[in-house]
Amino acid sequence: MAEICARGNGERLDVLLAAQGVSRSRAARLIREGRARVKGIVVTKPSFVPNIGDEVVLDQPETLPSEAQAEDIPIHVLYEDEALAVIDKPAGLVVHPAAGNPDGTLVNALLFRLDSLSGIGGQKRPGIVHRLDKDTSGLMLIAKNDRAHLALSRALAQREIKKHYLAVVAGQMKEISGRYDGPIARSPRDRKKMAVVPGGRDALTCWRLVRQDEKSALVLIRLVTGRTHQIRVHFSSARHPVLGDPIYGQKGLPAAPRLMLHACALGFAHPVTQESMAFTAMPEAAFGAVDEKRLQELMED
Repeated sequence: MAEICARGNGERLDVLLAAQGVSRSRAARLIREGRARVKGIVVTKPSFVPNIGDEVVLDQPETLPSEAQAEDIPIHVLYEDEALAVIDKPAGLVVHPAAGNPDGTLVNALLFRLDSLSGIGGQKRPGIVHRLDKDTSGLMLIAKNDRAHLALSRALAQREIKKHYLAVVAGQMKEISGRYDGPIARSPRDRKKMAVVPGGRDALTCWRLVRQDEKSALVLIRLVTGRTHQIRVHFSSARHPVLGDPIYGQKGLPAAPRLMLHACALGFAHPVTQESMAFTAMPEAAFGAVDEKRLQELMED
């Protein structure tokens, strides 16, 4: 059984533990199961606030071997070492098995292609540090052991991993750069969708114009937070939906062969060596000509 240790810092218990590399929802579930101790005493309320300096311990149950089976599905591995891998996911590939997609996923491909995966993601999500929607293409970070997974999850929670996307969005952009900071939560009108909702989780999306066409624009996006469907929700709310979006799109938009969203850049500190690492992956031809040097300049400004 793996233990996660922390010290009280004035935050509620689930938030404190989420900063240590566990998702907040998982932390809350384990707390309710009686797996959290504060100064040696079991606490079952995720909202409990330990005193500053109090020793906090969370017992994580050992992960069972993955139920997913290895499948020979072609994937592009840009980088791999003993701790992690960086892959370029194609559009249309589901990340992990779920109802309706028991196989043929990225996880199945990773089990075939890589010699090991961390177990922290559970039986259906081994190695998955962060995810992309099925129809979004681009860079993903994969953990090959639990130590790397914990360190990368912690860096993600603390917003130390830099993620940039390219998107083709509808309409004419009035500015050359901007930001959307509307809070995001489940839509009160349609529970299958996310929406900008007062009182939702904070969400910040920054963007810069790369190219303006007659009816659409290519934008470079930096995700500061990582909420579900964040880019798609923010741009749709601003009346510039991502082209090809079947959920948040609108009628009468220019046709697109797919969801025009691609994770083009990833930057992080290696979880073992602390070496600064950066990767880029250009999108397919449907996005039009993209000058990689120009993108680098925009990302560095």
